[in-house]
Amino acid sequence: MTDAGPPATPSDDSDRTGPGLDAGGSGAGALGAAPAGAYRVLARKYRPNSFEDLIGQEAVVRTVSNAFDTGRIPQAWILTGVRGVGKTTTARILARALNYELPDGSVKGPTIHMPVHGVHCKAIMESRHMDVLEMDAASHTGVDDVRQINDSVRYAPASARYKVYIIDEVHMLSTAAFNAFLKTLEEPPEHAKFVFATTEIRKVPVTVLSRCQRFDLRRVEADVLMKHLGGIAEKEGVEVEAEALGIIARAAEGSVRDSLSLFDQAIAHAAGLVRADQVRQMLGLADRTRVIELFDALARGDIAAAFAEFRDQYDTGADPVVVLSDLAEFVNFVTRVKIVPATADNVAFGETERLRGREFATKLSMRVLSRMWQMLLKGIAEVQGATRPAAAAEMVLVRIAYAADLPTPDEAIRMIEQGGGGTPLPSGGGAAPRGVSSGPSSTASSYAPPAAVPRSATTMSQPTAMRGGAESMARPQISAPAAAPQPELQALKITSFPQLVALASEKRDVMTRMALEADVRLVRIEDGRLELALERTASRALVNELGRKLEQWTGRRWTVIVSNEPGQPTLRSQNEAQKNERERAAESDPRVQEVLARFPGAKLIEVRRLATEPVETDAGIEDPVEPIDDDDDS
Repeated sequence: MTDAGPPATPSDDSDRTGPGLDAGGSGAGALGAAPAGAYRVLARKYRPNSFEDLIGQEAVVRTVSNAFDTGRIPQAWILTGVRGVGKTTTARILARALNYELPDGSVKGPTIHMPVHGVHCKAIMESRHMDVLEMDAASHTGVDDVRQINDSVRYAPASARYKVYIIDEVHMLSTAAFNAFLKTLEEPPEHAKFVFATTEIRKVPVTVLSRCQRFDLRRVEADVLMKHLGGIAEKEGVEVEAEALGIIARAAEGSVRDSLSLFDQAIAHAAGLVRADQVRQMLGLADRTRVIELFDALARGDIAAAFAEFRDQYDTGADPVVVLSDLAEFVNFVTRVKIVPATADNVAFGETERLRGREFATKLSMRVLSRMWQMLLKGIAEVQGATRPAAAAEMVLVRIAYAADLPTPDEAIRMIEQGGGGTPLPSGGGAAPRGVSSGPSSTASSYAPPAAVPRSATTMSQPTAMRGGAESMARPQISAPAAAPQPELQALKITSFPQLVALASEKRDVMTRMALEADVRLVRIEDGRLELALERTASRALVNELGRKLEQWTGRRWTVIVSNEPGQPTLRSQNEAQKNERERAAESDPRVQEVLARFPGAKLIEVRRLATEPVETDAGIEDPVEPIDDDDDS
């Protein structure tokens, strides 16, 4: 069991051999004194020596301090918690505090204030004091081992104030051994104290727990671990990035020993400056920025971009289970930020993670986040048991992307109550995710849920709607007074093709929007009349469906005609042409050419816009005219 270590004074830790109940018998494995000059791992080198050195256990220190000050010292303690939070070390510190004594005799009783090493301190902390006996219950489980304690507890300590018995992993004792312990534990001699440590507190009989004072050692917070590791890095003369410390602290999951072991490994792996990307590579984690980009693509329903990002991570060696687990962790982080915005101020998370977390928490609803979490939780289990994990992970991403634009149950009920205010789902089931590029005409935010319907517009109560259409139609007396037609339907006019595509996006009809972008070539459009040409990939029912939906959305009858004229290129083709034109313009820029010449092998993969200035193109699409960002990525 290890232990919270301070960034203060390294401990002189040189264990001696001694099995069982012999002096120095730490069954957890004292392996003998290390040769002079041998390297000691950080978890042993920075093991705490006093209560002041313990980190993250303020409640335990306060309780023990008050007990010692008032003389209310129990005969037995039991320490519980996850691995590496300091149970065994706390037990040794308790033994040291009980027997603290200075050579001049100025300390007359137990105390937690131990500014210097006393007469017994070094031997106790090195687990070789004859009056502080350690036993590993994992290897000494029988009643005979407990009988040795019962026989020896009657004798007074040889040199210390108290005889202290430290039993590690006490839950491993057999039932007979526990029963043999009960009488001694309830009424021990005044000179005997017991300290138990366990990670499985539920396996300890209640009869034993009732005779002990229990302390639950908590996990250490990530920001506390970061500060602790930073102090150790300074003492070791190691340069480390703050983001790398945050990754190690989160990977340790509250265990100080695990964080020190990972930090030790990271120092050896880096052989110099410990960088965040090296730590990710060492731990097999995906780049946090790339996880966020994958989350962004899924939230937008952009399955093509999600596939590309996942495959890039998989090709670089990321485990599909780890990718989905990191994705689920980020969903949890965004949810926590949405509930408690101060969560994003925790320095244990990277700056990009905190900024994007705030952004997503503002845009995404709690229902969407909960749905993503449930799908990821189920998907991780599927990927773990799949014969082809990468393919299984991709299918999980498909489910999440397809559900991104689906209304939540209450939103669907409101759509039904409006009598066609929402778009019926296609026969294939579910909405389809968007393609790689979304047209500039999609002005409605893809993150925002549908606007809530005013209460006056609902024609029935929600419970009635959920009980079925027949019952709701048979009970008109519970209906709210009918409201006047919504003003937006009376005033809604469609005079341009971009407005039509934006309306489909606003109505959350992803199938129709994708068909308009990829399968329709506009010939002409007027309010109430649409002439178009169709691509070969267009559905046969597209024209009839489009006419019916336009009538529902605008409140007037529309005439949709298939023309023999070629029409304008599809929006998707126009977007691709504009993208290629921007890339060619950027490549011809002298500054970009100079950068490409200076870095052989670099290539331009994206042109980002810096400022927007809407302008009308020949196709009638509002496309911003902006300066070219000549930044290139390699």
